[in-house]
Amino acid sequence: MSRKGEAASPSHPTAVAGVRLDKWLWAARFFKTRALAVEAIGHGHVAVNQQSPKASRDVRVGDQISLLHAGLRRQVIVRGLSHLRGPAPVAQALYEETAESIADRAKAAELRRYGVEPALDHAAGRPTKRDRRELVDWQRWSVSIDDNNR
Repeated sequence: MSRKGEAASPSHPTAVAGVRLDKWLWAARFFKTRALAVEAIGHGHVAVNQQSPKASRDVRVGDQISLLHAGLRRQVIVRGLSHLRGPAPVAQALYEETAESIADRAKAAELRRYGVEPALDHAAGRPTKRDRRELVDWQRWSVSIDDNNR
């Protein structure tokens, strides 16, 4: 019989039938805590087989999971089940990312690389280090009429 925490494989005769969705997302390292996984599921950022699930839904090998995480949509196919969060290589063996999802992530990374510098994007707020240097330099060389009369 499979113990709690063992990864179940499809060929194992006493494999676990399913694992809670929130627990699987946590074990596969998509979310840092189960609470964050439950929150994402509650907000509709996770779909299992194109259906909106509850956190307690059982995930089975072969299910297709679509999740929105950090502004990026990912599509994965469940390849293994686990009740425990293990090292990253073990977690990555629990799923297989679809080719479309990998291409979308690469495209998003390229767009971020060529995107606008975040510091230049907002007009108000705390100045950047470069802005502070320009202000100091400007104040050093600017002379007002009041300064000459002293």
